[in-house]
Amino acid sequence: MVASLDDSLAFQPSSIQQHEGFNHLTLSVANLDISLGFYCDLLEFKGEVRWNTGAYLSYGNCWLCLSLGEATPSQDYTHFAFTFDSAVMCCIQQKTAFQAVKQWQVNSSEGDSLYIEDPDGHKLELHSGSLATRLESLKAKPYEGLEWLN
Repeated sequence: MVASLDDSLAFQPSSIQQHEGFNHLTLSVANLDISLGFYCDLLEFKGEVRWNTGAYLSYGNCWLCLSLGEATPSQDYTHFAFTFDSAVMCCIQQKTAFQAVKQWQVNSSEGDSLYIEDPDGHKLELHSGSLATRLESLKAKPYEGLEWLN
């Protein structure tokens, strides 16, 4: 059913359905082979398919698309966080290839985190916590000006 602009009930927040959440992330990369090595060999993403200008990778329920092109990563705090077990993060840090990885921040929040850049400078966070653990930590140590929204 298509709602007309006059159908005010169709535009009420209660009619909006959230189904599955986040679908996928696409990152522009300058060199597909180097990026595949970083994500698959170092971070242990699973390569699904590749073609001349891209590749699909998976990690848990995350679908990552690498798309060959001009990469212009954000220069601000914008970053992409992936759930990683703390023990897996330790294994990644012990790999020889990790020595060449740029770390862009030191962890200062709840949960173990590695803040690293991919070969194109995209900021990533490997994080062992969840929204639930972060919210629980805020009860004990709230951010300045924290306001609970629900």
